[in-house]
Amino acid sequence: MVAGSNAAKLNLRESESLSRSYSSGCVSVSSMTEPNPETLTGSCLVSCTTFNILAPIYKRLDQQNQGLRESEFRAFWVARNQRILDWLLYESSAIICLQEFWVGNEEFVNMYLERLGDAGYSAFKLARTNNRGDGLLTAVRRDCFRVLNYRELHFNDFGDRVAQLLHVQLAASFSQNQKGNVQQEMLIMNTHLLFPHDSSLSIVRLHQVYKILQFVESYQNENKLNPMPIILCGDWNGSKRGHVYKFLRSQGFVSTYDTAHQYTDADAHKWVSHRNHRGNICGVDFIWLCNPNKSRKPLKTSWCEAVFGILRRQLRKASMAENDAFAFLKGDSHGDFITSSAFFEALHQVNLIGQPSGLGFQETRDLWIQADVDANGVLDYEEFKNRIWISTVSEEKENLNGSREESIRGTEDALGFNVKNAVLYPREAEKGIWPEDYTLSDHARLSVVLSPERMWCSQS
Repeated sequence: MVAGSNAAKLNLRESESLSRSYSSGCVSVSSMTEPNPETLTGSCLVSCTTFNILAPIYKRLDQQNQGLRESEFRAFWVARNQRILDWLLYESSAIICLQEFWVGNEEFVNMYLERLGDAGYSAFKLARTNNRGDGLLTAVRRDCFRVLNYRELHFNDFGDRVAQLLHVQLAASFSQNQKGNVQQEMLIMNTHLLFPHDSSLSIVRLHQVYKILQFVESYQNENKLNPMPIILCGDWNGSKRGHVYKFLRSQGFVSTYDTAHQYTDADAHKWVSHRNHRGNICGVDFIWLCNPNKSRKPLKTSWCEAVFGILRRQLRKASMAENDAFAFLKGDSHGDFITSSAFFEALHQVNLIGQPSGLGFQETRDLWIQADVDANGVLDYEEFKNRIWISTVSEEKENLNGSREESIRGTEDALGFNVKNAVLYPREAEKGIWPEDYTLSDHARLSVVLSPERMWCSQS
């Protein structure tokens, strides 16, 4: 907790939600009001907060003068970010992931690093490429975790986006009540995906997530890691209706906020976390969890299915029926089949390749291999229908597969997490409402409490 003087700085409207304070083990999310009773039991809870803090270089002060930014007024950005820090330290989550962190201002950076350091955090910052001015910050409490490794991922793509990976081990004082010798490690990723200025950029965001999952998979393989939970935090700039959401679900990840509130994948309207510069409100901030006992498709398979989903959407948006779509992909090919050259030309026409933000050669080739089931060099109508036009599995089955436990053939004891509670601040965001008097950011803060549990998983 922070000192009383810091807590006193919290404004009245926000402090109304801080009616009770709970602290257990490595969790201290002070504003989680009226949690379930089991949230408070035991000493082995882990809390995590993700927050896009709206970099001062992006915060507009006057709608009539879009060029006027908070970064020009030191008193403004210092006061707002001191309040943000007051809240973060008051909640004292074990894991803090920030986006739009103003890495380009030394005073700003030092303010965060000093206060977080004094409060017992180890912090890591990462700037976006091409001197964009902002970036990421990930901090973990030293009394909760030992940092085993830190890696950085530069997408080097259209949006100059980056990601951070922390490989951490739960501290001995945290795990003293665990029975047996369980591997108590986890991977934490923090990122901020590209804003979808138009629909053609959907493939960029999907590609960024693919790179993240490839990065995690490669790290696990290179270091011969045992199965462990993976947490992905950040501003995903996309809702539950999008391709990124479905892609992550197919890879065994669950939205912790939706899990805590027992929302289904269809409940996209129940909550919001952002009001963008266009005035639209949407739910784009997530803390994703993948436990080590989740059954997952091969990553490349899920990736190809997700890209086919974007292709289907593009074709249906053009009012193409099934036969029309086949004819479009077939192009000028002779015979009732699609050649690889015609397929690639069609992808070019819908801007999936041939653009700075498009797919590369190998990824395009992977799509073709996935579609050409019999590997005869062409796609017949059945292959088109089953691989491209119709989703390979229904969303319901996909969600079940993404969360199926491997308890039957599991052979290895590992540590996973149960989602105990999750909250958004301001609390109105949980009802799909954006309060006009909320001034900390244009994003809500998302915090989740996780409870470690032993689980069986299959050996890799």
